[in-house]
Amino acid sequence: MDSIGKISPLKGGWLLLRSIAVISSSVAAIISSMLPLFLYYPISAKELIPLFFLLLFSAFLIHGVLTHILNDYVDHLSGTDIHSPAILSGGSRVIQKGFITIEKMRLVGIWLMITLVFVLLIFILFDFYRLAVLLAVGLWGAVTYSLPPLRLSYRPFTGEWLCTFPSVLFLGLAGAWLTLDNIPDWAFQNAVINALICISWVMVHHIPDIRADKNATPMKQTSVVWCEQKFGSSFIRFPALMYYIFAALCGFWLGLDRLPAALGLLLILCVSVIIIGKMDINDFKQVSAYEKILLLLAMTAAVWLGLFI
Repeated sequence: MDSIGKISPLKGGWLLLRSIAVISSSVAAIISSMLPLFLYYPISAKELIPLFFLLLFSAFLIHGVLTHILNDYVDHLSGTDIHSPAILSGGSRVIQKGFITIEKMRLVGIWLMITLVFVLLIFILFDFYRLAVLLAVGLWGAVTYSLPPLRLSYRPFTGEWLCTFPSVLFLGLAGAWLTLDNIPDWAFQNAVINALICISWVMVHHIPDIRADKNATPMKQTSVVWCEQKFGSSFIRFPALMYYIFAALCGFWLGLDRLPAALGLLLILCVSVIIIGKMDINDFKQVSAYEKILLLLAMTAAVWLGLFI
């Protein structure tokens, strides 16, 4: 029993991170931004490696820990995580599995927010304005996505556009912004595309939770739930497909200057769209299995865009 008690907090912390999701979104965006700096710019590895690990740590702390603490806390109170099929969706399950109580989860979230606000003030005080902006965007995304009164994840389209998209976008810009005098076009392009791909697979992630989200109090009206209510079950795939199409249109933005990047991106996105088209939306195990493939494709796209600038 003692060994289980010692291991359980570590296992609970690992589950809370939901590392696959963080790696497929935040870490992928960082790699897509940092890889060109290593390959094509006369910047020493001694400068880039500490920055890479700083961004990595920040991504796991804010997107992996804080965001998931707040999201798990609110989704447990509303009831959606309790009724979720919980394959890949439905939160980390640390509350439901007894790794932490709801009250302790609330306290950890409060103290982590206070700590990060204090760090933000230090950045401002010592004129680290770029770091301050990056941290502020991350905090904004984590807090407004889940916590009342905004609770944007419970509103269609606003959660992904006002929280997820800017958080992943700025993380994707961070490497170039903190290293170079001006952010080059390729950095903007990579950051936008990776953010769009991220919210695309997040829409797939919401599909197994439709019933649980509709029965939550208040109802968690994700974009997927909204489309199902407005247009019927045949439109459940629409949000994911829409964002993949937006990402594909960015291929024209890459143009002939980045033709290998554009062609590779379009191929990856075509495969992603085909997968979503073949997906049986009523088979939650299949949806989750296909989502894993989409996560791998998202990471592949990020690395591909980083290789060809």
